[in-house]
Amino acid sequence: MRTWLTLIISFIASNLSAQTSYTGFIDKFPIDLVTNIYSDGVANAIYAYQKFDEPIIINGRLEKSVLTLLEKNGKGKNVSMFTFENFDVKSNTIVGTWANLKTLKEFKVILNKDFDVAYGEDVEWNNREIIQPVSLKDQYFKLLISKNKDDFYARVTGIKIIEKKKDSLIQKIDMDCQLLGLDNIFVGDFNFDGLPDFSVFESSYAGPNTSSLYFLYNPATKKYFNSGFSGVSLAFDNKKKTISEHNQCCAGSQHTTAIYKVVNNKMVLIEQHCYKWDEEKEELVERKMSECQ
Repeated sequence: MRTWLTLIISFIASNLSAQTSYTGFIDKFPIDLVTNIYSDGVANAIYAYQKFDEPIIINGRLEKSVLTLLEKNGKGKNVSMFTFENFDVKSNTIVGTWANLKTLKEFKVILNKDFDVAYGEDVEWNNREIIQPVSLKDQYFKLLISKNKDDFYARVTGIKIIEKKKDSLIQKIDMDCQLLGLDNIFVGDFNFDGLPDFSVFESSYAGPNTSSLYFLYNPATKKYFNSGFSGVSLAFDNKKKTISEHNQCCAGSQHTTAIYKVVNNKMVLIEQHCYKWDEEKEELVERKMSECQ
C-alpha cells in the first residue's frame, strides 16, 4: 500500500509546476493569495481580503507567461479577473491587475511571495500556513504544512481554526496527513445533529480508496473534536442519516460496502456486503463477508 501511495504522490508532484503563497494588495486592500499551477498551465487559486477572511476560489491558466485567474458568482458567471503579465513563479514579487468584469474598473495588484511548496528539495521547514477554499459562517481554516529533510513531499501537520474579521485563533489541531493540493478540508454535518463539522483529507490508497479525519463540533465547548470515524471512502447521506463505505481492491475484482448509523457520535454498523468478480458471469457477485476478509 505504501508503494502505491508513493507512486500517487510522485505523480501529483511531477504534474505540479508550483504551489505558492503570496500576500499583498489589490489597490490599498490587503489580501492573501495561494496558487496551485500545474505543468500544463491549469491554475487553481484562493484569495481572501484580510479584512473579511472570506476565501474566494479563482481558476484560470498560465499561458505564454500570462497568468489569468477568474472568479465566478453562484450562477457560474465570471465576475472578476486577475491578470499577471510576465508571470514567473520564481519571482519574489508579482505585479498585475484585478478587474471587475461588470464595471470594467481595474486596480493594481502587488504581491510578495511568502513561500513555495516544493517537492523533492533537500530542505526542511515547519508549519507554513495555507488558507483553505472552504469556511464556516464565522470561521475560516488555515492548513499547517511541514517538510522533513529526508522526505520527498510535504505533509499536513495541523490546522488552525480562526475567527473571521478578528483573526483570533479559536483552535489548533495537530495531525499527520497527506497534502492534497489546495483542497484538503471539507465541511459538512457528519453526525447529523444540524451543526457544521469539518473533515481533513488523510490519505490516498490503491485505486479510488481514500480516508479522511472527521472533526465534530461540540456546542458546549464551542470546539471541535476528532470523531474517531474510520473507513474507506466514506459518504454521508443527510436525508437518510447514514454513512456508507466503499472499499475496492485487487484491481477492482473485490468490493466491500457497509452502511452505518451514528449513535452518540459513534459509527454503528447496520449492514455489510462483499462482492467478488465472477469469471463465468463476467460480473461482480455477492459473496459471504468472510471471503472478502
